[in-house]
Amino acid sequence: MTADLETRLRDALSRDGASSSDFDLNRDRPRPSTSLRGAAVLVAVRPDGRVLLTKRASHLSKHPGQIAFPGGKIDAGDADATAAALREAEEETGVPPQALNVLGALPTHVTVTGYKVTPIVAMLHWDGTFRPEPGEVAEIFEVPLAHLENRRNFRIEGRDWSGTTRYYYVVPWGPYYIWGATARILRGLAERLA
Repeated sequence: MTADLETRLRDALSRDGASSSDFDLNRDRPRPSTSLRGAAVLVAVRPDGRVLLTKRASHLSKHPGQIAFPGGKIDAGDADATAAALREAEEETGVPPQALNVLGALPTHVTVTGYKVTPIVAMLHWDGTFRPEPGEVAEIFEVPLAHLENRRNFRIEGRDWSGTTRYYYVVPWGPYYIWGATARILRGLAERLA
């Protein structure tokens, strides 16, 4: 299954596709007026098809309690988005970079908070114990890729935000409410795998 899944992911990453954004479903919302800051996230997939996700700590000032990929800002010391994603994943989850076989990147995703996020896709070959970084991560869990690549599991929801309704993708899994940029990136991967 490993070779087949890796081949499917490589094929999906090789397909042309446009970048995505939090504005895809909200074309009337103004985009960030400042320059976008670079960020990277790691979409780590195990050979058996489980995808690594985190639940952010509830005390954080930005996106508390939300489901996210391991990742963060691209620092000056990072060679590129891949280096940033691997560094952040190790810091947040304890996954060592040598346990990851990087396959490539999905198109960038622009967030409403002013980030241009590069999702780095990698195979995770590791049976170690996750170590959530207590300052940032409340929980680490995995979701079957089969659930995430089934586009019928996605829906569009909305909520009031700054005086208007903001729409976004969701792809719930058990007790986890996966939404926003994370769900949109996963939706993009599902579209490529279809």
